[in-house]
Amino acid sequence: MNRTAHLPFLTTPPGTCSCKREASAARSAHRRKCRRISSGLSVGLLMTERGVPVVFRPENRRREAAPRGSGLTVYVPGKSLFHEMRNRVGSGTDGIRGAVQQLRRRLPPTWKVTQAARVREATIVIRAPDSRVAQLVVVSRRSMEPRDVAGILPTGRVQRSRANAVLVTAPFLSPRTRELLVAAGVSYIDSTGNLRLALERPSIFVEAQGAQQDPAREPRPLVSLKGPAAGRVVRALCDFRPPYGVRALAERCATTPASVSRVVSLLERDAIVVRGESGEIAEVDWPALLRRWTQDYKFASSNTTMPLFDPRGLDVFVEKLRSFDRPYAITGSLAAARKVPVAVSHLAMVYTDDSAAAAEALELGAVERAANVVLTAPFDPVVFDRSWSEGGVTYAALSQVAADLLTSPGRGPAEGTEIIAWMQKNERAWRS
Repeated sequence: MNRTAHLPFLTTPPGTCSCKREASAARSAHRRKCRRISSGLSVGLLMTERGVPVVFRPENRRREAAPRGSGLTVYVPGKSLFHEMRNRVGSGTDGIRGAVQQLRRRLPPTWKVTQAARVREATIVIRAPDSRVAQLVVVSRRSMEPRDVAGILPTGRVQRSRANAVLVTAPFLSPRTRELLVAAGVSYIDSTGNLRLALERPSIFVEAQGAQQDPAREPRPLVSLKGPAAGRVVRALCDFRPPYGVRALAERCATTPASVSRVVSLLERDAIVVRGESGEIAEVDWPALLRRWTQDYKFASSNTTMPLFDPRGLDVFVEKLRSFDRPYAITGSLAAARKVPVAVSHLAMVYTDDSAAAAEALELGAVERAANVVLTAPFDPVVFDRSWSEGGVTYAALSQVAADLLTSPGRGPAEGTEIIAWMQKNERAWRS
């Protein structure tokens, strides 16, 4: 970013010049030139850092007029004359041009991409090698949140025009925004390289990954779901069906209303939570909420794990848990297997309030490799909330189990997806 030095300069007051000893005709012409330059206002030269002279003409002629017969030093206010410049994609024509350039780079040379002329709407024309043509109505925005997606889709205009589809462009589109655009059947491009173009005629499918976080993101009140307070709010939003207010939700998850409000505002921007007319939480897209939470929450790093080994196997270990008198909750594959068919698990993931005491009571040995039991000190006691029992064994709430599986290695994410699918079909069985 180039900055211009705001240096003082000296103006030429009206009526003073160095032409007194010149001939009469030359003196008169020179004076006329001086009066023309300095009459009613101050004009000077400002030297930039690179030595380039810049003519300064004040906007208020009366206030900035130089007094006759005396020198005047004028200081240029930096914020009123010069502006900081940033490289960013704007809306309108700039967004269309950038989209055209990206599409030309992504498509083979035999495909032609142009901006349509003499049309009311911003339109990009794509011509295939066999002369088939697709027209895309371009919707350009300087910024777009997930909650903005529903309001920018010009479905009625597309039907009335010759366009085949809609192409959304913006400087940055978040993963959640792109997910909603895909669900709506809309193509998109952002300036970081995120791109998806899907057309039936001519048949085109191009997808590319760019930045996952906005490189020019401005500070927000809350941008992350890390930490115990956010975890408690997320779990409550998943486990309890709305509607309810912020204070009622705060009481259910034992969190301050201010913390709940910040989390809900973040999720509202991501189009995961929908508020009613009176401000209450009316809808929660809990599958999307779990996936959004696992962008910040990770089972291994958010909790404190202790890998251990039971030489007699997992069946014996689970049997010992039936008589274990300390708080615990099984999560991961062993818990998911009670609801959906999963591969035989060789690892028991168990939350305990005291891992060292539990390891001693359950007769587990320390091991660095080939552990078959992982005792876990939780990031917050919320992992024990709304747990359930079967056959004398306690399991963590399914919302917690799903989040832990989504952030586990191996088959964990696939099993997490399977348990979420079961939860969607049997919501009344686990959500109150």
